[in-house]
Amino acid sequence: MDLLSLSPARPAPEGAPVPAEHAAAPVAVVGLGYVGLPTALALLAGGNEVVGIDVSEARLAAIRSGDVDLLPSDHGRLTAHQDDPRFTLTADPAAIQRARTVVVCVPTPVDRHLVPDLNALSAACAAVVAHAVPGQLIMLTSTTYVGTTRELLVEPLTARGFRVGTDVFVAFSPERIDPGNAHHAQDATPRVAGGTNDLTNRLAEAVLERTAPAVHLLPSAEQAEMTKLWENTFRAVNIALANEFAEDCRELGLEPMPIIEAAATKPYGFMPFYPGPGVGGHCIPCDPHYLLWQLRARRVSSPLVDAAMTAIAGRPRRVVQRARELLAEHGRPVSGARVLVVGVAYKPGVADLRESPALEIMEELAADGAKTEFFDPLVASLRLGAAVHTSVADPAGQDWDLVLVHTLHPGVDLDWLAAQPLVLDATYRLDSVTAKAVV
Repeated sequence: MDLLSLSPARPAPEGAPVPAEHAAAPVAVVGLGYVGLPTALALLAGGNEVVGIDVSEARLAAIRSGDVDLLPSDHGRLTAHQDDPRFTLTADPAAIQRARTVVVCVPTPVDRHLVPDLNALSAACAAVVAHAVPGQLIMLTSTTYVGTTRELLVEPLTARGFRVGTDVFVAFSPERIDPGNAHHAQDATPRVAGGTNDLTNRLAEAVLERTAPAVHLLPSAEQAEMTKLWENTFRAVNIALANEFAEDCRELGLEPMPIIEAAATKPYGFMPFYPGPGVGGHCIPCDPHYLLWQLRARRVSSPLVDAAMTAIAGRPRRVVQRARELLAEHGRPVSGARVLVVGVAYKPGVADLRESPALEIMEELAADGAKTEFFDPLVASLRLGAAVHTSVADPAGQDWDLVLVHTLHPGVDLDWLAAQPLVLDATYRLDSVTAKAVV
């Protein structure tokens, strides 16, 4: 596929209507991972020409072959656009110059010490700044700390001689993609955007409304950045609370799930969150740490958020502790025990292992001497340290000392669990298995 040959746009003056062709003009999507690729496909479906840019040639090859983890609807879009001249894939950041709008969708993880890892984000923004041309709208979507858009885009562009808000336009619009969840489709989810001035916001709205039912505009990028941190920190705190309450229920001899459903009948003041084995992905276990990291630099604490994130980080170890307890109750030492983990993806319906609690659970059990294997129809293999583990082909045909259910993928037959002597249901959703324990 050849790169698009288009000249940059001439910026519209402040107060003038946004040119109709701006919204439909070519878009460069920088980063084609779990957020960037669905974003590119949504823009294609909205009528845009798209230049997809990724530094990984392996990722580009996987996209070209269709060997990527997507919702069925997005797989259909990818298939439909494989030979579309409006869809360009390249590793060359100079392709940024060919687009009217640039959307940055790179991961923002944390390291093993829960410190933000800004390497990918910094490199992507530096490439965008280096290749920016007059008239472009540049939108950052990666979740990050407050002030990132200004520090990594606005200030470097200004240093290059651009008048931000006049020559080039910069906004932040946090992604709201829920991988593997068809009920929260991107084109049915409102977007938030905040730019450097009114014209920037109108340009951002013109692009985003092609892929979303509504766009909520804020007067600054900083407010939009904090919006995403608030969204995911809210979820983190409530998940930590749900996990704690689930253990409280077990202590009192109660099943937590019916209680949550009962509480959810209240039409106001309550939103159901559910307990589980931990939290994975690059959102909830990572994003609040960008806020905590920034506050610590200011010698400011956020004790409730800090406590919630500590509880979330410790949840996989709590699952392992519960597994030890159950094995001991049944007279089986952990060392030498055959343990099967069912489902290792971080959430149902995806093959995504990023920050999956299952990885830490398997590592902890292996460190205790357990013979740990896994079964996941969506994940063929995984690496733990130097060892590569392959999904068990027939888990029902083997004898396990403990089956630990971590992720329930839709459509997977788990009736064989009823015959297992010891099942730890970390999902709290195995209604068909009566002889089970919970965390």
